[in-house]
Amino acid sequence: MASDQADAVSCIGLGALGAPMARNLLEAGWRVTVFNRSPEPANALAAAGAQRARTAAEAAAASPLVLLCLSDDQAVDEVLELTKAGLRPGALVIDCSTISPSTSQRLAQELKSHGVSYVDAPVTGGTEGARAGTLRVLIGADVASLERARPLLEVIGGSLHHFGPVGAGQQAKAVNQVLVAGSYAAVAEALALADRLGLPPEPLVDALKGGAAGSWALENRSQQMINDSYPLGFKLALHRKDLGIALSAAAEAQLGLPICEQVAAIEDALIDQGCGELDVSVLARWFKA
Repeated sequence: MASDQADAVSCIGLGALGAPMARNLLEAGWRVTVFNRSPEPANALAAAGAQRARTAAEAAAASPLVLLCLSDDQAVDEVLELTKAGLRPGALVIDCSTISPSTSQRLAQELKSHGVSYVDAPVTGGTEGARAGTLRVLIGADVASLERARPLLEVIGGSLHHFGPVGAGQQAKAVNQVLVAGSYAAVAEALALADRLGLPPEPLVDALKGGAAGSWALENRSQQMINDSYPLGFKLALHRKDLGIALSAAAEAQLGLPICEQVAAIEDALIDQGCGELDVSVLARWFKA
């Protein structure tokens, strides 16, 4: 990659997805500046060659591209407010956070008044996809902004999917999270039934995963459910936040989502039990009670 400003990016938000995204950009030859509210992830990336910014505004000032991967609407609002002093006219904010479509549209308008463009680009694929650079990126943006973002997005994502203007990417992510809710809950419920019937779980999963009942959740999360051990892929609490976005979008469209509503209620119960920081596959624990 040419050594000019086109290869410079500031990564703000270095959690379970943001940190491996930043590392993949470093390994692909990008000049990466990092900032995170807690210092440990930034320290690790600095040791790998990233420049570490002291503040969000300093990070934003360091690069023409700013990549966000934050937890929710409030975090994105707060960080962008802090970065306004540093964002350059002509900068491009690429937001991989999962937030409401209306928030992404409002942020795009606010940034536009400062001469800054915005791409909403939530991702799906979990920590495995983030580490491997195979995330699916769901994009809402004008075509010119998407083309500016494309070289970066092709490093962190295995496939890019453009659905329309800003907000459309977040709408697509809401649909994705409804599917995640249903598929994880179905696997958890099915394994609970298998357990009550006395069927051996591993051979059963092996028999079913290649047929009509097969799914990503069955392939990749059934063993965690069988073991009742839930190492982090995607936090239950964050998925519950995402379901709230989907349910709000459905309510605005005057559509009921009864399966989604039931899974949200189960997730609320599990969060009350202290499971919010575990992987979404902890849904299986509800059936073990």
